[in-house]
Amino acid sequence: MDLFSRSWAALRTAVAELPDEYFERPSGCTGWLVRDLACHLVIDAQDVLITLVTPADTEPTVDAAGYWSLLDEPPTGDDPLDALIPRLAAAYGEPRWLKFHLDDVGSAAGRAAGLADPAARVSTQDMVLTVGDYLSAYVLEWTLHHLDLIAHLPSAADPPAETLAAARAALEKIAGSPFPASFSDTDALLVGTGRRAPDVAEKAALSDFPARLPLILG
Repeated sequence: MDLFSRSWAALRTAVAELPDEYFERPSGCTGWLVRDLACHLVIDAQDVLITLVTPADTEPTVDAAGYWSLLDEPPTGDDPLDALIPRLAAAYGEPRWLKFHLDDVGSAAGRAAGLADPAARVSTQDMVLTVGDYLSAYVLEWTLHHLDLIAHLPSAADPPAETLAAARAALEKIAGSPFPASFSDTDALLVGTGRRAPDVAEKAALSDFPARLPLILG
């Protein structure tokens, strides 16, 4: 719960502090500008709010790692929701309105998460999981998107070290194997999810990695 709050607060602060001109720059999400990614975060915040008020009375079917499915190919942007995001982002016009909406809905999602019972069960996408596991899954989501946000913005703040470590641990659980110790947490996340190609030394270190990379999360 604490890591959820830290990762989400850091990401929202990073967006809020961006100069307006940065919103037209590319993000680490292929085909999306920074403004598109910020708009996606609004949708994510809405999903958190919806899920936290969708109780389930059956046993959990997945944990935090099981929340994620592995895709064979990266998103192409043809998915209707993916294609809608850039149009929604452009409709905001000025970045200040997008910042305002993210702060408004995002703050509400953060408060709702803080008030939720970690042991309670919720339903989303035909899955049942505890609130604690659901919010833990989002630590990986927020941390990866924080890295996407700053991919081409070297002056922007990095994700907190503790959430980077937690996101790495989550990705390793999904992979079923730890990444080489020579990888920093950031490198493990970027290379592990295909956001960056491994260099020669990293390829060598990954020669015995049992999971097929990249891990494309869906």
